[in-house]
Amino acid sequence: MNQGKLVFSQLMAHLPRYEFNQCVRAYRGDYKVRKFTCWEQFLAMSFAQLTHRESLRDCVICLRTMQKKLYRMGFRSNISRSTLADANEKRNWRIYADFAQRLIPIARDLHRHDPLPVNLDSDLYALDSTMINLCVSLFPWAPFRSHTAAIKLHTLLDLKGNIPVFIHVSDGLYHDINALDLLVVQPGAYYVMDRGYLSFKRLYRIHCHYATFVTRPKADFVFRRLYSRPVDKSIGIRCDQIIRPVSFYPAKDYPEKLRRIKFYDSDKQRHLIFLTNNFNLSPIVITELYKSRWHIELFFKWIKQHLRIKAFFGVSENAVKSQIWIAVCTYLLVAIVRKRLNLELTLYNFLQILSISIFEKVDILQLVTNNDLQKNLTPDF
Repeated sequence: MNQGKLVFSQLMAHLPRYEFNQCVRAYRGDYKVRKFTCWEQFLAMSFAQLTHRESLRDCVICLRTMQKKLYRMGFRSNISRSTLADANEKRNWRIYADFAQRLIPIARDLHRHDPLPVNLDSDLYALDSTMINLCVSLFPWAPFRSHTAAIKLHTLLDLKGNIPVFIHVSDGLYHDINALDLLVVQPGAYYVMDRGYLSFKRLYRIHCHYATFVTRPKADFVFRRLYSRPVDKSIGIRCDQIIRPVSFYPAKDYPEKLRRIKFYDSDKQRHLIFLTNNFNLSPIVITELYKSRWHIELFFKWIKQHLRIKAFFGVSENAVKSQIWIAVCTYLLVAIVRKRLNLELTLYNFLQILSISIFEKVDILQLVTNNDLQKNLTPDF
């Protein structure tokens, strides 16, 4: 039963406050801070994410308009644009990165029974990165081109519930294959990635950890066919081959056999070639595994459209990374609450309802279970 709590307060009650305080203490985030703690900074920035605020000034004006409700929202000090800007500038962004790592296991555990795009008995991950272009004069710490700055979000997405389990924020010059060095490979898991991550040395590390990878070779990939398996061409499979790399470095870095599958996509009328270290799954399942990689593209599109990670409230590296990680925490929070309340709403629809109901004193479950409302909502991510 709702005891007069604001919707915003009900949302924040789902966060593990003890774990958040541990992250703050680890980086001495509140050392010598009398007013506007790290928790209040997180509340303000999360409010900006949930309500689609466009700037710090926009966020502060909206909060100060509801001055009488701020105490119920968790704020214990006055909010000003300069105070919030200073907090984003000086409070270590790793506080919120570590807190996101505390939320990820909670979200994954709640979504552990969600179906996978492909029928598998293990975890399935998609690895990719997305670029966010910046102004080079304002963000000189994020080099990319001579007249452009950029940052990359290297993300490993658990396709059960579309939960990001690994995110690395880098400048635009950081190559995608280097992100493979940062991954902790899970034995028995499946990793799907595009040809930007084709590094035979790193793929062999995945193989040595008894995990499966599915990727695509580059056009100049040279190999020696050992033998071919029979295929059913009526379903689009053109060949299923066991091969070895021939070129010096690929052969040195990956001394084992590989499986090469050629598939004809009749919808787009093009041939696709896949490389994998799995010799047991049927070739059509391998193609479906790679097709499921599209979920991470939808994830990037969703967070760019519905969270504030393209227009930043500060220009320093610390401010940008703080905003990104608080946005990730907000995404995880909405996913956690939606699952705990057993809602059938999509993440997009749930977020839109929350964005206009933050200051309401109504139970969240009651807010989103209106029958007429559910009929008119459109499906999304």
